[in-house]
Amino acid sequence: MEPRLTRFVKDPALRTELLHRAYQEARLAGLPPELVLAVIQVESAFQAEAVSSAGAVGLMQIMPFWIRELGLPADDLKDPWRNLRYGCTILAHYLAVERGDLTRALARYNGSLGQTWYPERVMHAWQRHWRQPGDGGSRAAARR
Repeated sequence: MEPRLTRFVKDPALRTELLHRAYQEARLAGLPPELVLAVIQVESAFQAEAVSSAGAVGLMQIMPFWIRELGLPADDLKDPWRNLRYGCTILAHYLAVERGDLTRALARYNGSLGQTWYPERVMHAWQRHWRQPGDGGSRAAARR
């Protein structure tokens, strides 16, 4: 995965750490790491300091209200490792709520439930950039 991430993260040490942490957090949440990388690509293009016009923060573009729901007031969503923990936890929660329906879970994650443009962007990124040989980027892979 490291060569694929080079276009987004130039620093080799940061790239290695980001991959390690993304895989660790994805696995803790029961998500395919490649899916998490696709979400990060779509959400922030791997920019840990990103803030959206809606106020979403960091790599996985977490809305600050999630701190009240999941964390501690001192949590810094611009900390890439804390942001990964939140993002993976939230996505796993939505996948459970939607009983494994990845399209609906991704739409919930983005706040666009009932629309498919966001899930389509993530799936495209997953299949084009992050899919491992034999993975197929399928919904079944999201349940692994």
